[in-house]
Amino acid sequence: YAKARPTLRLTRSAVHKINDDLGFHPKLEAFYRLYDQGLLTVVQGVGYPNPNQGHFESMRIWQAGDTDYRAAQTGWIGRAVDALLARYQGAMPAVFVGSIHKPFALNAQQAVIPTLRALADAAWQPAAQEACRLAAAARSPDSGPDQAPGAEQAQAGASEKDLLVFVRRTTLAAAQQSARVQSALQRQPPGHYPRFQLARQLFMIAQLLRAELGIRIFYTELGGEEPGGFDTHAGQAANHGALLQQLAESVAAFLDDLKRDGLLDRVLVMTFSEFGRTVEENGRRGTDHGSAAPLFLAGGQVCGGLVGSHPSLTERENGGQKHHTDFRRVYATVLEGWLGFDSQAVLGRNFAPLAILRTGRA
Repeated sequence: YAKARPTLRLTRSAVHKINDDLGFHPKLEAFYRLYDQGLLTVVQGVGYPNPNQGHFESMRIWQAGDTDYRAAQTGWIGRAVDALLARYQGAMPAVFVGSIHKPFALNAQQAVIPTLRALADAAWQPAAQEACRLAAAARSPDSGPDQAPGAEQAQAGASEKDLLVFVRRTTLAAAQQSARVQSALQRQPPGHYPRFQLARQLFMIAQLLRAELGIRIFYTELGGEEPGGFDTHAGQAANHGALLQQLAESVAAFLDDLKRDGLLDRVLVMTFSEFGRTVEENGRRGTDHGSAAPLFLAGGQVCGGLVGSHPSLTERENGGQKHHTDFRRVYATVLEGWLGFDSQAVLGRNFAPLAILRTGRA
């Protein structure tokens, strides 16, 4: 390690020690605390066969959940949400919280997965006159079809009565959802949240969880839309450390917030990226595109600790560490063990689960 990274190496005394061979980066102190509390699992050596080192291509593989990324039309979460629609009619099964373009992982055939840039986006705010009319239609079980907005535009095959029932149901649901969101808007971030964009996004997710809107999957991001951020080809030490600090402190604050409201056991956090970095530094005080990387999973129902062995530093794949755990095994574990789906229907084949979760929350 020291020979491979003469300017980037960390000293033994600088890291937060896990065991005689491994430790957390100095800027991952918040993750080290979660790990010590049994709230963080590290899955080591995660990747896929014949890894692609292009940003777009590898990210598409991870987000599609399919190494045949060129043929993929939907993302793995999008397919999972399509399967959820039958169970959660009228609810939003998933939401993207962020300011970049919606990630491919959320592409679905049937479901429309919304993007929220601010919590107020989830509040339903019709004009006052229209709101009164919709509320009256929703309240009155005997209202005629002429009182339902848009009933005269019913499509062929749907009766006016059926349309009215739909309007009443969805109007009332939207109004109730909006009231819960408005209530959540009143709460300010606790003082322990750091001043990072990721922390703000996670606080928004915590508010949506408290609003009980029926959302099962939240997706957010750190690092930006284009290659950058973690793509540390030069000057890695400072930038990489700052991003790790944002990740660890934001997630730790989020979990602490959930714990205060008794929600910690209901939430599972999972991270991923398109690839790791090369073992050797590149002469510009940086590293290049690698292969395998660790994944972090956090929450009240993870087993905690390390899963899998640390990959060899000498047996390499495209200059990076060689993977031994297919990333779809992690996805399958989350799909089956946490969300309660048939992972084969989402991923196209069976992948052996990993010992990540203590219990499922289907």
